[in-house]
Amino acid sequence: MSQIAVDLASLPIIKNPGRIAILTSKWYPEIVGNLTDTCVSVLRSKGYTKIDVHQLPGSLEMPLAAADLFASDSSIEAIICFGVIVKGETLHFEMITQECMRGLGQVMQTYRKPVIVEILPVFKIEDAQARAADNEFNKGNEAAAAALEMIAWRRANAI
Repeated sequence: MSQIAVDLASLPIIKNPGRIAILTSKWYPEIVGNLTDTCVSVLRSKGYTKIDVHQLPGSLEMPLAAADLFASDSSIEAIICFGVIVKGETLHFEMITQECMRGLGQVMQTYRKPVIVEILPVFKIEDAQARAADNEFNKGNEAAAAALEMIAWRRANAI
């Protein structure tokens, strides 16, 4: 697995930050927790104090939750999603992954705000564990970076 670490020092510091919501799946809580904790740490270091974490039954529920949050709170600047979907012996993996990604993409287009997706569809749980390790390759870093960069870009372009 080839990985490149995010340069956290070069990420923008957001002035007058709004709110960021993080949606987490209850499945694989240690992995999802490591991703979330890493992401929150980066966001806080760049100016965010209003970070709401919502635990959901699974990844499939994230598009509805994201739409509900954007619809109810205009101060949310981005939503970040963390989950793990492990391939089993049925088509469940494919159906959940595809519908989750389609739904989150639709939410992003409908509300015109970033939805950052680090729902990890993996064949082996060890692959998800490696992406949530306590190191510079933790995908929580990438999620925070994507959210910060999109918020900064949108503000710079008055979007």
